[in-house]
Amino acid sequence: MTKTADKKVRRLKAKTPGKSNILLTVILILGCITVLFPLYMAIIIALKSPSEMTNDIAGALSLPSSFSLDNFAEAMRVTDFWHSLANSLIITGVTIVLSLVIHSMAGYAIGKCMMRHKGFKLVYFYIVSGMFVPFAILMMPLVKETAIMGIDNMFGVIILYVVFYMPMNVMLYTGYLKNIPLAIEEAAEVDGSSTWRTYWTIIFPMMKPMHATVAVLTALGTWNDVMTPLVIMSGSETTTLPLAQLNFQTQFGTNYNLAFASYILALIPILIFYIICQKKIIGGIANGAVKG
Repeated sequence: MTKTADKKVRRLKAKTPGKSNILLTVILILGCITVLFPLYMAIIIALKSPSEMTNDIAGALSLPSSFSLDNFAEAMRVTDFWHSLANSLIITGVTIVLSLVIHSMAGYAIGKCMMRHKGFKLVYFYIVSGMFVPFAILMMPLVKETAIMGIDNMFGVIILYVVFYMPMNVMLYTGYLKNIPLAIEEAAEVDGSSTWRTYWTIIFPMMKPMHATVAVLTALGTWNDVMTPLVIMSGSETTTLPLAQLNFQTQFGTNYNLAFASYILALIPILIFYIICQKKIIGGIANGAVKG
């Protein structure tokens, strides 16, 4: 290679990182605007009084004349916030715990068998295919079955959530377990450890990144879901936060000030949970979803 060609190659290498950094910066800025703008609107509307709500864009983006938390207090009263929050926490918390235990064991059993017996791929594909079944098809049969079995309550909703999120979670766990060398289990077997003990003392702790990923994804879906509690627990006095927030929507309109105040209150617990788990999430998705 001549000196001239070598200089051109070096110039190209020097210019490429700069262009990539500019493009990455632009994408990050657009991403931040996409996320922060709706959050800004929600906070501003929640702090405004109904008289300050206007249909023009300038009025909607403007700051409230005075900052008041009256909408938050009224939203808590209308939704019976603490009672609804407790129900949502119970349903979400129990669903997460059961999902981590049941789905990780199912993923381990299927993944281990797939490594030794290829026929278990059919079992894997059968479970994962559940992700493609829309809830609308299952809704009416589930309402009838839960009513007949007497579990048209929080217990029934929790069972349904564990079943609904099983395909996605099993796919993630199975993909992640492929990154764990089989030699670790073989060494444990040589030392006299049973399969059950090997799983709980060695494999389960090694899956912490995937546990965090599964916990957050399951929590987000469970916490924000309206349809399942609505159709299963209809007629009962038990309400979750999303169900209670339906009080702000009537046939004559929507009280946006109270609605957005309630949405922000409901956002805080799940946001705190995400912040706690977020360090492990990226590694879990990268290692699990790619090979799933």
